[in-house]
Amino acid sequence: MSNFVKIVEVGPRDGLQNEPGEVSTDVKLELIERLADAGLPAVEATAFVSPKWVPQMADHTEVLERIRRKPGVSYPVLTPNLKGFEAARAAGATEVAIFGAASEAFSRKNINCSIAESLDRFRPVADAAKQAAGDKATVKTEPASG
Repeated sequence: MSNFVKIVEVGPRDGLQNEPGEVSTDVKLELIERLADAGLPAVEATAFVSPKWVPQMADHTEVLERIRRKPGVSYPVLTPNLKGFEAARAAGATEVAIFGAASEAFSRKNINCSIAESLDRFRPVADAAKQAAGDKATVKTEPASG
């Protein structure tokens, strides 16, 4: 077990994806940049998910491409499946997160499958990220409980 703990601010992704109205790309970028300027070492910028299910993340490519990257700050993105991972890499992502649930109820509600099924879905993403590690891509898991 590592003695290292990494804290990642997820507001630009997790917080904004639940907003009922549209949040402009410029507002998202300003939030991400202000969080980085406040000294946060890692700011999860967006999620490469289907806009059909998460409309607030439809501008994920533009957000990632337009971030004013601050030295020393990482900007991971959520990539729940291989399609999202490939799109994130094409947009310049260097760090990805895979979101898994710690409870069956939350897993079914959030990603519409069991924990076991989610692990099967995440395996190709983790494998692809490991292969890309030569390009400094990293894989992080984000456990959550309902």
